Amino acid sequence: MAQRLWDGAAEEIAITEKHEFLVAMVDGTLSLDRFRYYVVQDALYLTDFAECFRILARNGGASVADGQRLHAFAKGAEEDEKALHNSFFREWDVTGAENATAMPNTLLYTSYMLRVCSTRPYAEGLAVLLPCMWIYWHVGKCMLRLREELDEAGTRRAVPAFDAWIDLYAGEEFEKEVKDYIGMVDRAMEDADEETIKRMQEHFNMSCRLEHMFWDQAQLLMEWPELKASRSSSSWCSWCV
Repeated sequence: MAQRLWDGAAEEIAITEKHEFLVAMVDGTLSLDRFRYYVVQDALYLTDFAECFRILARNGGASVADGQRLHAFAKGAEEDEKALHNSFFREWDVTGAENATAMPNTLLYTSYMLRVCSTRPYAEGLAVLLPCMWIYWHVGKCMLRLREELDEAGTRRAVPAFDAWIDLYAGEEFEKEVKDYIGMVDRAMEDADEETIKRMQEHFNMSCRLEHMFWDQAQLLMEWPELKASRSSSSWCSWCV
């Protein structure tokens, strides 16, 4: 039944799988500055993503078995996925990445997930987290196919860090994790009424958009804007001090 959610966001997903950031990772033209930016922001994201799994594990709607599996997903996000990030940090001699500032789209995405998982019913929480896993698996497979095509044509510049990322998310172990989680969403949807499924679709679609925006952010090397007072601000705002 989770396929229904995927089909409801098919247009957004089709656009995301061709994102210029991802295509540039495959052909080797992505700048390392953009990739470093992405990895730091993704490490921050994964901390909150893992916390969302733990929140759902404590939700009364989770069975004992699913609660245990959700704790395992949290551990996987914090240890297995971050292991790749940490290997990049060592290679780049980056320290203190865990204390980096979450950029606008990172904060937007994680805040949305945390709010849904903390305040909405269990099934909705499952739905809001699903795109991160499913889209990464999907784009990993798409990127792997493109890599093979470019290698055959001899038109790709191999970058080990990019290839390691593709291999992780296109790999069999990650595929198994994603399919296990999809199974949990399937079971939740079987017991859900149409209003709940509608809300699940809304959260799924929003997370799909936020996934795209996360890569937009890295492509643009987005920063927080510097706030500056306008020249006329003192003339009308003196009353607020």
